[in-house]
Amino acid sequence: MKKTNAARILDGLKISYELREYKVDESDLGAENVAKKIEVPLRQVFKTLVVSGDKTGVIMACIPGGAELNLKALAAISENKKVEMAPLKDVQKLTGYIRGGVSPLGGKKQYPIYIDNSMIKWSYIAISAGVRGCQMLVSPNDLVSATKGELCDIARDME
Repeated sequence: MKKTNAARILDGLKISYELREYKVDESDLGAENVAKKIEVPLRQVFKTLVVSGDKTGVIMACIPGGAELNLKALAAISENKKVEMAPLKDVQKLTGYIRGGVSPLGGKKQYPIYIDNSMIKWSYIAISAGVRGCQMLVSPNDLVSATKGELCDIARDME
């Protein structure tokens, strides 16, 4: 597998990580499926969502698999009145990544990143390496430092 931008950024920062490749199922890009394939608990697989704020414009949110983004909490933390998911058709134009391969690292632009603080419970978490079919296992502290992300409470369990 060739190195992704996200992997090159971590290399440049001298941050250790492990790449885990898996076979992509186009019909199921969900975190549950990824977690099974890379043999990591669902809560340890973090998905990166592209969000649009009424004041700040584009921001990114990393939340655990199996959870949903609390838009109200994210709006408050990011100093927006309102935030909403960016339309799927705009994600690639905004980030350079396709759905199922959005990484908080190495996108077209460095957007503000908000990371759910449940991440710090784990010794490592999995995030997209920037392509479908490849996840990076990295320590939460290293990811926060590499993305200059802000830890906050933005995920809620789906019931």
